[in-house]
Amino acid sequence: MLASLPLRDDLRGHRAYGAPMIQVPYALNVNENTHPLPEELIRAIGSAAAEAAAGLNRYPDRDFPQLRRELADYLGHGITERQVWAANGSNEILQQLLQTFGGPGRNVLSFAPTYSMYPLLASGTNTEYIAGRRAADFTLSPEDAARQIRQHRPTVTILCSPNNPTGTALSPETILAAYEAVEELGGMLVVDEAYAEFARDPDTTALSLLPGRPRLVVSRTMSKAFALAGARVGYFAADPAVVEAVMLVRLPYHLSAVTQAVALTALRHRDQLLGQVGRIREQRDRIVTRLEQLGLEPAASDSNFVFFGGLSDAQGLWEDLLGDGVLIRDVGIPGHLRVTAGTEEETTAFLDSLERHLPDRR
Repeated sequence: MLASLPLRDDLRGHRAYGAPMIQVPYALNVNENTHPLPEELIRAIGSAAAEAAAGLNRYPDRDFPQLRRELADYLGHGITERQVWAANGSNEILQQLLQTFGGPGRNVLSFAPTYSMYPLLASGTNTEYIAGRRAADFTLSPEDAARQIRQHRPTVTILCSPNNPTGTALSPETILAAYEAVEELGGMLVVDEAYAEFARDPDTTALSLLPGRPRLVVSRTMSKAFALAGARVGYFAADPAVVEAVMLVRLPYHLSAVTQAVALTALRHRDQLLGQVGRIREQRDRIVTRLEQLGLEPAASDSNFVFFGGLSDAQGLWEDLLGDGVLIRDVGIPGHLRVTAGTEEETTAFLDSLERHLPDRR
């Protein structure tokens, strides 16, 4: 039994992160890119993995310079290989950053409601977690961000933009105001841009703010826009000194040869993969428009999902949808649910089911 083990005191009473994994026709609960990989890319990944398999008796390239070069090329903004680091998903990226800059006697601030992994990553690295607050419409103004940072004096501040679970993006002015407050206190600012490619204005990215800001880190993932959730590839861009610092805590050979091969292959097919992003945006906007017509309250979304309120019985509606084979996410915020923007067929299934059951759950 867990209670009989010498578990760390700060882990007692906690639960592991998890979302329901239920086999249903329409799984729209964990913000995956639901479009299947193109056959051409599947074949290319198979060939690359087979080539990597021929050398699996040897350790992989520990610092993976080729992958870092190609990630830098994808990001643009004058970013170089020395500014890029990768790991097994953006969760491991964030974990490595907290291992490097957090720890006992240090703290991390983010602004709730936001990504539920942040407090778990903080706990796992013995970093105190501080939950700041957003406005009632889930936005965060420059003034409020700077005020809360100066109030709490965190070692690390995480801004999620577009934010999970609300989908709302932060303005460059908010990120700059947060950075100025962080720099004043000698801390680090991490902007988590896992959903950046889905933004209504993809050019509005913190990547453009990196020059001259050595305490800024921009985290990205290949799970969403690149449809590689199963491959587990995350990365960040920052000052080269941040990369050097993270190398102090990374595990040896942490990024497998197969993972590197898959990521490189996807990057080389990125035009084909990113062509899906526009279709996902269309379905997201379709959801927002229909929810507004139905009198619900969708939050402004720059992501591949829609967070919406205006429900008197969110749990009941979640169960109704599941009964129709549509799995969406109850994120624990009263009166609200979140749905991933999937294919046109999946979106239609969600909207049809919603309209059938909504009158009983308003």
